[in-house]
This record gives sequence, C-alpha cells and structure tokens, in this order.
Amino acid sequence: MLEYREEEDAMARYGMSIGVKGPIDTAKMKVIDALKTQGFGVLTEIDVQKTLKEKLGVDFEPYLILGACNPDLAHQALSADRSIGLLLPCNVVLRASGEHVEVSIMDPELMFNMVDEETKTALAAVALESKRRLQAVLETLSSSSASRA
Repeated sequence: MLEYREEEDAMARYGMSIGVKGPIDTAKMKVIDALKTQGFGVLTEIDVQKTLKEKLGVDFEPYLILGACNPDLAHQALSADRSIGLLLPCNVVLRASGEHVEVSIMDPELMFNMVDEETKTALAAVALESKRRLQAVLETLSSSSASRA
C-alpha cells in the first residue's frame, strides 16, 4: 500500500499527499488523467499564484487548487443531505516544491466528520468509496512517478 507523505504542516492531519516529479503543468495533466480514471472531473481551477500576484502584488510559489467531483458520489451525498454541498467539490492541491509537485487531496472520511451523527452514518459508504477512489488517484500518480524515475 502507498505510504503518504507526512508533512510538517496541517495537511498531514486532514489530507493525503504524494510528490510527483516534474513541473506543475505536467503534474496537473497527470492528476486530471488519474482523476478521470476514478470517475472524477475537474469543475474548477484556482491559480493561487496568479491570483495573489494580481490582487495583492505578492509572489507565491506555483500553487493550484482543483475542484474535483465524481457525479455519482456527489449525487449520493446530496441525496442524503442537501447541505453537504458546502463540503463539495473535493479539493486537490498542487504545490511546486523544488523539483517536484506536492499533490494533496482532502481526506473525505475526515471531511465528513464535520456532519451530525445521523448524516455521518448515512454517508459512511460514500465517504469510504470517495477515499478509496482518491487513494487510487494517488497510487496512479505514485506508479507514474516511479516508472519515470
């Protein structure tokens, strides 16, 4: 089983991460392809570096936030609790770090811990399946990186 990076920051507490060799644009394409294989599409893309430069005039490392959604899993979650939309889509963060890109994904099981017990029970299978698929995304990226190393 893939071992995820333990980061020193808060991401280690609520996310799953892996390093991908190469520039952020290449990593982004690999991430999007891996997400597609697990039934996720990218609904939004935020270029944090560009936004901070334009809005605040500050420099920031290359940093993207992709809003990924699996329509079937989202429908199941929203059917159980319409308010769950506040927790969607699944954020995937790509952050340039030296010669690799740190790819981090929110842990759906931890995310759903924010909901009441009744909703948590109703969504347990959805959270577990979401996590399984997102871990498979990271496994694909790990295999992809290892095969090019």
